[in-house]
Formats: sequence, structure tokens, C-alpha cells
Amino acid sequence: MAAVVERRVSRAARWSRRLAFFAAVLFVMSGLGHRYGLVDTISFLWLLGIVGALGIAALCCAAWGFYRLWTRGDKGGRDSAAGALIALIVLAPFLVSAWQVVTLPSLTDISTDVVNPPQLPLAAAERGGPTNPVTTPTPRDTELQLENYPGVIGRRYEVAPDLVIQAIVKLARDRGWTVRGDPQLAEGQSEITIEIVAYTFLLGFPVDVAVRVVDEDAAVYVDMRSVSRWGRHDLGDNARRIEGFLTELDAAVKGEPVAE
Repeated sequence: MAAVVERRVSRAARWSRRLAFFAAVLFVMSGLGHRYGLVDTISFLWLLGIVGALGIAALCCAAWGFYRLWTRGDKGGRDSAAGALIALIVLAPFLVSAWQVVTLPSLTDISTDVVNPPQLPLAAAERGGPTNPVTTPTPRDTELQLENYPGVIGRRYEVAPDLVIQAIVKLARDRGWTVRGDPQLAEGQSEITIEIVAYTFLLGFPVDVAVRVVDEDAAVYVDMRSVSRWGRHDLGDNARRIEGFLTELDAAVKGEPVAE
């Protein structure tokens, strides 16, 4: 009589699915909590580290589960596949960020005017501790910006400065950014800098933005600066923010529809 050997269930495969699922839930919940101000940034960075570690652990367990399936015939192929798939989805933002760190310059302060960037007095006074200070970019940083982001340039509009200021404030608020104060040109004033707190697209990291409007009599010139509060690499975020915002400002000032 032939003996029937019962297939073992791979514990690694089960843990792969469990760890990956927990990592996904933690990533979503902590990301939403940070974006809506329920989780502070330092705690969120620790949580991101835990999410990354869980994702890697899930992939390792999935690999071991597949190995046991192939060599010993253990059950758990579906669990390993599910764990690996979820883990890869969770780790995708980390992988994209790693690629951007390698391919993009290490900058955190981008401006359309590299010689005399718009000032951020309110942001500079508030920053401290682990956040990046607001400083003047070094010549090397300026060189890297000009080489890698040639499209980051100011704008000149032949319209009244008040119309440009109103368009800037409206566009910022439509994006969910926080405009500091009630910016408007006083009588006899030819220049104003609007300070704004913007937020990164996915995880809601705060970024300080300054938009300078200069009345040149016959035209209005606009410069914009975006400075990351956290990290030593903005992953190209500041340049994309400036280019995107000024493109929308072009359309708003010219009366063209702005793409949603």
C-alpha cells in the first residue's frame, strides 16, 4: 500500500502575505494621517522606514515560499504570489524615489531668479531643529539647477499687477496651498512677495514657496521660489512645482482655461 505524504504549508508564504498586507495598510493610513495633519512629519518618516522594512521582509518571505514550493512541494504559492505583488506595490514609491535620487541633482531650493531669489522671512523664522534652514543657494547648487532645470524661468505679463496677484492667490488656494496673509500692493509699492505653504502631491510634505511680483510700469514680472523643509534631496519636486504653477498662471492671466 502506497504511503500518502501530506504536503506541508509554507509558513514563509503565509507571513509574506500578512507582512505585505500590514505594510500596505500602514502606508495608506500613515500617509493619510500625515497629509491631514494627524501624524507629525518626524513620526511619519519613522513609519515610512517601518513600511519599507516590512515590504522587504514580505518579499524575502515570498522568495523563500517559492523556493520551498519548487524544491519541497510546500503549499503556499498563492500566498507567496499575493505577498510579493502587494509588497512590490508598497515598495514602488521607494524604488521610484531611489531612481530619482540617482538621476536628479541633490537640491532642495529652486528659484527662477538664481541671483536674487524671492525671500522667505516667515518660513526662515519658523524653521529649526531637523528642518532645512532657508539659506542662499551655493554657486554649485545654482550651477546644478541651471544645468538640469532650464525651464525654471520667470514670467513677464503686460497686465495690471493686481490681476496677477489675484490669479496667484486663486491658483494657490485651488491647489490646496495655504497663502500667508492677505497679499496686495500698497499705494506707491512696486514689489510684493507672497509667501505660501505648498504640499507634496502624494504624502503632503510641507514646502515653503515665495512668489515675487514686480511692477515694471509697462509690465509685471513674476519670480517664484520653492524650498523643501525636509530631506537633502527634493527628487525634482520643487522644479516641477514651479514649472507647473507658472504654466497655469500663464493660462490664468491670458484668460485661457486651466487644465484640471
